[in-house]
Amino acid sequence: MASTVPLALSHNATRGVESPYAWLRLCVSLLLMTIGGVGMYSVPVVLPAIEAEFGLARGTAALPYTLTMIGFGLGGVLMGRLADRFGVMVPVAIGGLALGAGFIAAGHAPGLWTFCLAQGLLVGLLGTSATFAPLVADTSLWFERRRGIALAICMSGNYLAGALWPPVIQHFVEGAGWRQTYVGIGIFCIAAVLPLACWLRPRPPAGAAGVAAAPATVGAGAAGLRPMGLRPRTAQALLCVAGVSCCVAMAMPQVHIVAYCTDLGLGAARGAEMLALMLGMGVVSRLFFGWLSDRIGGLRTLLLGSLLQGLALTMFLPWDGLVSLYLVSALFGLFQGGIVPAYALVVRQHFAPSEAGARVGTVLMATLFGMALGGWMSGAVFDWTGSYRAAFINGIAWNGLNLAVVLFLLHRVSRLSARAA
Repeated sequence: MASTVPLALSHNATRGVESPYAWLRLCVSLLLMTIGGVGMYSVPVVLPAIEAEFGLARGTAALPYTLTMIGFGLGGVLMGRLADRFGVMVPVAIGGLALGAGFIAAGHAPGLWTFCLAQGLLVGLLGTSATFAPLVADTSLWFERRRGIALAICMSGNYLAGALWPPVIQHFVEGAGWRQTYVGIGIFCIAAVLPLACWLRPRPPAGAAGVAAAPATVGAGAAGLRPMGLRPRTAQALLCVAGVSCCVAMAMPQVHIVAYCTDLGLGAARGAEMLALMLGMGVVSRLFFGWLSDRIGGLRTLLLGSLLQGLALTMFLPWDGLVSLYLVSALFGLFQGGIVPAYALVVRQHFAPSEAGARVGTVLMATLFGMALGGWMSGAVFDWTGSYRAAFINGIAWNGLNLAVVLFLLHRVSRLSARAA
């Protein structure tokens, strides 16, 4: 009996919080998120091919992306609950199977609605969602002192997927067609995700807390009853409005840059490269803004990111040459990558810690709905006006709404700070 004690101590040391295993697990989570992110970035690349084969208008062709993002947002809640009950390995394994089935089914889809069903239900709701929110929550259980940078690294997988997948997909679409490419992606997802999921079988160390106690901040109140001096539901609703509006603007270049380049005569391949560049710079942005937000706070980070995103969107209007679009795409990625993680920090700073999980999930769902709405809306505006210029202006207007909400919330916090002083 006594001989088992050193073994148990050794096991806890090697698989404890911030242990070498925790860092290995983080690397596996990063890889899984990068693979699973293909569900978000496949439709923008194949959008011109889908539009041509099914004879669709641009707004209708963007519908599969919209349904994928809606499924992604809703699926995060479902998969998060599965992870809480059975451990993160279970939803990740389900996600790998769903991604494979979804891409294979979409590759054989006879029409738009079958394609939409495969994308929204299998790829979005059950697939990609399993490789995002559950992995972020699981990572938070394995780190304490370095939780911030660990979460930033984990969430960078979403943008690494955007940097790596578009040129790969475009290469195979040009060589084998979009249907064969989709089937190949489906087979790869099953073959890659299921073995990696096995690395996540150990449960978090005993006593690990998914949500650390947040320090009291101005506007949170003793029990988080008046976040930013507002009723909790009001503050939550305003953050959701901000999340939707900033991501409607964000979706315009991310969803339509390939189609935009095709319309300009630059070619889909150049558009896929710009999308990869945009999201690759987003990785740098996400890590930098994560570091910055620890120093200036979540709301100021949101304000800065929103201002810079609006500036980058405006730069798309006068510049439509090949070199200038590469430059603006890089700047757009560099400016907007830190916006979404800042929402989680705002919630942690201004709401009661006991409510952080549910409120962070709700705000992140709003950002995903914003991406879904923006992808469809930009295509619809193009159909109505025959120009992507109007679609960029629409994105700038939504970005202005985001700025207004963030400025209002920041003003509330500043007033409370002044009163407290």
